[in-house]
Amino acid sequence: MAYSIEMRILFYAIALGIFQLLLSVSFNVAGRGLAYGIGPRDEPPKPLGKVASRIERAYRNFLETFAFFAVAVLLGQAVGRSTAISVLGAWLYIVARVFYLPAYVAAVPVARTLLWAASILGIAMVMTAVWPG
Repeated sequence: MAYSIEMRILFYAIALGIFQLLLSVSFNVAGRGLAYGIGPRDEPPKPLGKVASRIERAYRNFLETFAFFAVAVLLGQAVGRSTAISVLGAWLYIVARVFYLPAYVAAVPVARTLLWAASILGIAMVMTAVWPG
């Protein structure tokens, strides 16, 4: 079975998630120290700075949307459905998520919210290909 365009974009989303994970971990270790990062973490962590905190929150937000996107794409692949709308939705999701990170880190509230909404719209568009009925 050939990969659909949505599956290729899912691959890009996985890569984006790994990038955000590594970025978050790097800033976490830089802010809290390597000893905390590799230790048992029995003590409460020292607060992160603004940028590191934003990177961590942006990563957590990515995780909140990624599962829905991944399941929608995988369901479409499983039932063999791909439409122009689902392809456009997948592109909308990944582009919005790529721009969400710098918008969050730069503290651009309106842009960040619009990008989040665009990613949710993208997921909904992917779901149209697998709508039961």
